[in-house]
Amino acid sequence: MQNQTERHSKMNSPLKVYIDYKSPYSFIAKDPTYQLEDEFSIEIDWYPLTLNIGSYLGTARKDDTGKLIENNRTPKQWLDVRYSYKDARRYAQLRGLTLKGTQKIWDSSLAGIGLLWAKQQGRKILKNYTDKVYDAFWKHELDIEDPEALVGVLAASGATTADFIDYLNGEGRKTHDALQDEILDLGYFGVPTYVIDGEIYFGREHLPRIRWHLSGKQGSLPDVAYDTRLEIRPETLG
Repeated sequence: MQNQTERHSKMNSPLKVYIDYKSPYSFIAKDPTYQLEDEFSIEIDWYPLTLNIGSYLGTARKDDTGKLIENNRTPKQWLDVRYSYKDARRYAQLRGLTLKGTQKIWDSSLAGIGLLWAKQQGRKILKNYTDKVYDAFWKHELDIEDPEALVGVLAASGATTADFIDYLNGEGRKTHDALQDEILDLGYFGVPTYVIDGEIYFGREHLPRIRWHLSGKQGSLPDVAYDTRLEIRPETLG
């Protein structure tokens, strides 16, 4: 019997990538990862990895004005959260991306199920969906916990949506949840996670090594790095 990863995999895809739409690091890794598809003429096999952020960074919630109205975080957890956003914004600004801090820890599983739905309809639709979800969510223009809002994003991405709500509450939910169990068993714990040739790389800083793998491992293994040469937009340098 096939597992969930096999059922939703792209045959002969050399690279699997795991993302979460509520992760700022997945957001800023998106475009550099797309570049690998174009550079090596491959189709990446994308999967949702829905993080349980509250389990290790606590929970908090702000109102529409940014005032803290619920706090279950330690000072150390707040320090970790604030640094993460500061670090992610540093790279988002290099590429002219809007990355606003979130008001709470979102349940991104619905958006992840949307990824699985869009994935079944081809790379172009999946790319459109992912671009639209990331862009709108990080501008505070999309509620990723609202099924009807996700239907709208899918429709705008060119996807068929007639049975999506049924999929969201039925087969899609079962597939997503089973996939999360498999991901944990495989030892994948964060996003973005890249898997190629049996090697697991966590974080966008490994893109030079992934590029080395895709190019046939020519030359020496490159160091871990943020390759900003591939990401900086000239209009952000003025």
